[in-house]
Amino acid sequence: MGVYRAGFERSVCTLANAFRLAVDSIRARKLRSFLTLLGIIIGVGSVVMVGAAIEGLGLYAEQSTSKIFGSESYLVAQVGTAGNMREYLQKLRRNKRLRAEDYQYLKALTGDRILYSPYRQRAEEVRQAGLKYEDAVVLGAGANLPEIRDVTLVDGRFFTPEEERTRQAVCVIGYDARTALFPGSPAVGRTIKIRGIDFLVLGEQEKLGSAFGRSQDNQIYIPYTVFTRMFGTGQSIAVFARPRPELGLKLDEAIDITRVALRARFKTPPNKADTFEVVTPDAVRTMIDQILGMISAVVVPVTCISLVVGGIVIMNIMLVSVTERTHEIGVRKSLGARRFDVMLQFLLESVLMSMVGGIVGVGLGTAMTEVLSRAFDISMRITPFYVLLAVFVSSAVGIASGWYPASRASKLDPVAALRAE
Repeated sequence: MGVYRAGFERSVCTLANAFRLAVDSIRARKLRSFLTLLGIIIGVGSVVMVGAAIEGLGLYAEQSTSKIFGSESYLVAQVGTAGNMREYLQKLRRNKRLRAEDYQYLKALTGDRILYSPYRQRAEEVRQAGLKYEDAVVLGAGANLPEIRDVTLVDGRFFTPEEERTRQAVCVIGYDARTALFPGSPAVGRTIKIRGIDFLVLGEQEKLGSAFGRSQDNQIYIPYTVFTRMFGTGQSIAVFARPRPELGLKLDEAIDITRVALRARFKTPPNKADTFEVVTPDAVRTMIDQILGMISAVVVPVTCISLVVGGIVIMNIMLVSVTERTHEIGVRKSLGARRFDVMLQFLLESVLMSMVGGIVGVGLGTAMTEVLSRAFDISMRITPFYVLLAVFVSSAVGIASGWYPASRASKLDPVAALRAE
């Protein structure tokens, strides 16, 4: 027992002595140590910031999906999503056009279990008393859209089924449209002109910000029946849907009901794929996660290259340090220091510099992330995974970079080392 205790105490003493020598060496060459750490600091900070940006994109995408879909809704369309123009054209040729008659069919057949709202949009210029707003997006929708999607109003109300049925020229406007057409004053009860037709403003939507790079505050909702009268039936419509909350129907069950009804409507054989698309919030998030995963798989390793460069700098400096301290190594060896003691001293010095650089880099990355988030109003979120990844890689780089110089120092002949100047 006493032998084990003596061995343990010797190991602790050796480690403490090596740590003290490493700290003294770093403090004795402050400028060189700082310049050596700079590569690790920048590399770790870059990894933390890139990770925060990727996680922020994920958070932004999730929020954007909620703005577009709500929590329990889904979209039925001829083309829902497409990664590129080729895929879009393929789906356009393969899938059936959704028409107003198909919407009415779904509503008549399954409307007792599922809420449906037609949905079309068109970019238009809107005017009001000499003012004009050129970035407006006019949306034709059903009166029950607020029950399907999260359409929250800060003033007024949404149009009613009766106003939709009788084709009343009424509308609900977004934040940007209101501030452009009614600066400093409420819009409810006043009129705007769309294609020369006066529309009575019934409500103002809350400020939403952007979703997938597009403003959600430039929207002007009008009844779908009025939209069709103004702009025609068009090529195809989209349909937003949601299971009726009072029935307790799950989203997947509602989607299956809609799919079965449309497949019967389009006379799709059992062995054929759907000739339409159903887009859910989860499907959009999965697609976004896959894209972010690919971005992360490319960008993070590239960012970690800067840590490798920092490690090369540490190795070079440690080799210079071994050359400068050859005489010191000879003295230590002549006084009984083992190869392990010398190797531990230089290896610990390398690892210590990398870890200090990693900690400072994490702090710098965190500070820069906060500054950029506030300055540019962008979503960036620091996660433990990227912080631990950066610190782990920097520590591994320190071990790898210090191993060869430490091994070289430990193998020096004490007599030759004492002769060195």
